[in-house]
Amino acid sequence: MEDLHKNYIGGEWREGEVAPNVNPSNTDHIVGHYARASAEDAKTAIAAAKDAFPAWSRSGIQQRHDILKTASDEIMDRRAELGKLLAQEEGKTLAEGIGETVRAGQIFDFFAGECLRLAGETIPSVRPGIGVEVTREPLGVVGIITPWNFPIAIPAWKIAPALCFGNTVVIKPADLVPGCSWALVDILNRAGLPEGVLNLVMGRGSVVGQTILDSPDVAAITFTGSVTTGKRVAEASVQHMRKFQLEMGGKNPLVVLDDADLGVAVEASANGAFFSTGQRCTASSRLVVTDGIHDAFVDALAERMQALVVDDALKSGTHIGPVVDQTQLDQNQSYVGIGKDEGATLRWGGDRLNRETPGFFMQPALFTDTKPDMRINREEIFGPVASVIRVKDYEEALAVANDTEFGLTSGVCTTSLKHATHFKRNSEAGMVMVNLPTAGVDYHVSFGGRKGSSYGPREQGRYAAEFFTTVKTAYTLP
Repeated sequence: MEDLHKNYIGGEWREGEVAPNVNPSNTDHIVGHYARASAEDAKTAIAAAKDAFPAWSRSGIQQRHDILKTASDEIMDRRAELGKLLAQEEGKTLAEGIGETVRAGQIFDFFAGECLRLAGETIPSVRPGIGVEVTREPLGVVGIITPWNFPIAIPAWKIAPALCFGNTVVIKPADLVPGCSWALVDILNRAGLPEGVLNLVMGRGSVVGQTILDSPDVAAITFTGSVTTGKRVAEASVQHMRKFQLEMGGKNPLVVLDDADLGVAVEASANGAFFSTGQRCTASSRLVVTDGIHDAFVDALAERMQALVVDDALKSGTHIGPVVDQTQLDQNQSYVGIGKDEGATLRWGGDRLNRETPGFFMQPALFTDTKPDMRINREEIFGPVASVIRVKDYEEALAVANDTEFGLTSGVCTTSLKHATHFKRNSEAGMVMVNLPTAGVDYHVSFGGRKGSSYGPREQGRYAAEFFTTVKTAYTLP
């Protein structure tokens, strides 16, 4: 099979059961065929990573820098090609796909630099004549399990720091979108990674993912995905007393106050709630709006939504691509029905759409007249569905915004410095946006949430060292 993409284990490309990578914009188009790993393949990959760890963990920082920088350069050079691949396998628009690819390149460039900035402390002991060194060391084999909604950025922000700090890696990408991870591994292999340092095992979570969870040789697991699976990762990791990091769901509020700039609020809401087809854990799914601006805001947002073009991800002029697959589309449609049954008003959208090609297209949906305790305001939908919750003032808005089991990101639209400052301090979220969409973060600063959204040290930026290394304190009497 000419387009067969194999698993990469111990420095070798290995075949396996084959599955098609289907384009959600056109289900007649197969992006490529990708091998699925078996449980034995996953065990072999873990063993290869374990064998490679001693040498890689003691490799020179210049070697690591050069490999990550070479990978970054190739990703940036191929951003149009890789962005198109992303758009075809996941359904983001071409512009979004290229933007995400650039972010992946920037992440590898950042961590290439971090290789050269590894530092510790040399401090005096309270006991005269004794020296103390505090250093960071790699953990060992890191298992990486990634979701389908950011097929290149999330693998990048897990692989890059893992390698930067001297760990070896076994990565299992989401079964729906193996293409971008395969491309990353291919790039890193050709950039000069030694055999066994990075291993790719594509396939089902129940087979490959479970094997990674069950292995006593995996020193740490970093996971992004559903709350249900995240809890399984935690339970399995506790059994092995391993380090684990979880990024899971969100039910993110965007508060719109009476003094907000209406245009800014509408654009922040439309972007945060509906772009990337709402398939972002940082999406603004709850729009908490005060009385004075409520009606004007709803009218303006509904008008803005009607101008959004839903079509093939690669078509010029498309604002919103398809939902990733039939299962996700069915879930989105189910929640539209749930919202209606709960008594909410479907102000606009929510219909399944037909386009020139068979695909999973859906109008973005906006509910009004909703209550905080409705299921559409409590449960993560993970689609282009947002609801408006009407409140009387800032104090109620803050209370409603914080009334959730999640705490990933939040936002407020206001021209009041007083309210913006208070919201940043009192919002129960890991990330807070002022007059910006809740979705959209920089690559060089920390990413993560609170409560049911996240567990463990933050991802990205210099904070990544907290997860991907362990601290050692050494005492010396000369």
